[in-house]
Amino acid sequence: MQYKNWNGLLLLVLLFPLLSGCALLVAGGVASGVGAGVAVSQDRRTSGMFVEDEGIEIKSDRRIREKLGGSVNVNITSFNRNVLLTGEAQTEALKREVEKLVRGVENVRGVTNEIAVGGESSFASRSNDALITSKVKARFMDGGKFQVNHVKVVTEDAIVYLLGLVRVNEAESAVDIARSTGGVRKVVKVFEYLE
Repeated sequence: MQYKNWNGLLLLVLLFPLLSGCALLVAGGVASGVGAGVAVSQDRRTSGMFVEDEGIEIKSDRRIREKLGGSVNVNITSFNRNVLLTGEAQTEALKREVEKLVRGVENVRGVTNEIAVGGESSFASRSNDALITSKVKARFMDGGKFQVNHVKVVTEDAIVYLLGLVRVNEAESAVDIARSTGGVRKVVKVFEYLE
């Protein structure tokens, strides 16, 4: 019971800035294993869309756990109601089932299914992915070529997925920076373009 009270308090603390009209909401990135601050005032999504994306991730996770239990290891990232699925499933059928469950979540516009068929990744692999994500984000900041929170970075098995509402030149800069970051095997664009 004590655990549920703390979860509710944490949710209230994270959502309070949105509810009170404050410009800054800081939310932890649990699925990727690395905390990520998001400034709603500078995000190209509306605050309502930001909250909707969070809801899509929570509802998708709940559906997957209820239907498939621990038989898959899936990370769900929603950006502007478009969902990126990464992680692992033991079979192609499970991979397809996860996608079907997520497509059934209210307000999901599209799904990019990048789930690998195979065993669950190791702790070392997930740690390496978290390090790569951090390096890419730091290089985005150092580069100063675009607003950092316009591009979301997800790394799975050293493959970097880039999401966001971006202009073509911002996408090109983000891809160039990510590709030239040490340890990155491949970069996959999951952008929506403004132009």
